[in-house]
Amino acid sequence: MSPLRLILLLVPACLVAAAVAIASPPAAHDSAAAVITPTRVDGIHLGDTHADLRARGKVGQIGPGCELGGPNTRSAKLRLPLRGQVDYTLNSPRKVTTITVTKGAKARGVGIGATIAAIKAKFPNAIVDHGTDQVFQLTVVRTPKRPSGGRIMFGVSTQTHKTTIIGVPNIAFCE
Repeated sequence: MSPLRLILLLVPACLVAAAVAIASPPAAHDSAAAVITPTRVDGIHLGDTHADLRARGKVGQIGPGCELGGPNTRSAKLRLPLRGQVDYTLNSPRKVTTITVTKGAKARGVGIGATIAAIKAKFPNAIVDHGTDQVFQLTVVRTPKRPSGGRIMFGVSTQTHKTTIIGVPNIAFCE
């Protein structure tokens, strides 16, 4: 086949492929934030093993966790579109005990940057706790435990009055 004939065949095929790529809708993660429930965040469930999450591309490599938890604590960073971390049990197999989100997910439309009023509007029975205001500069807003299990905890900055961290079932304080 001559080079000219090859070019005449490939150019229209490339144009059609480009048109299809431009016309296709964006992926689900591009258009909407991940969903937080009392037992999961975007497919990461409490109790999932690290090996399973790593195989599905939800978390990065496992590494040392918070020093305050002892010598055997482990955690892993969340992969995009989420930001945050997952904390694991102390024994093998490592199972998820806490999911902490700092960007990319919402619970009933409430995400990072929301105020206490916005949280209370979507979760009317949520309890506002100012016990951590002095130490962590964070007001904790926690939803009541659900019959199906689990709760959601929001950390609202005392300086900006906006949500900076969301934890399922709680926020793991380490600093």
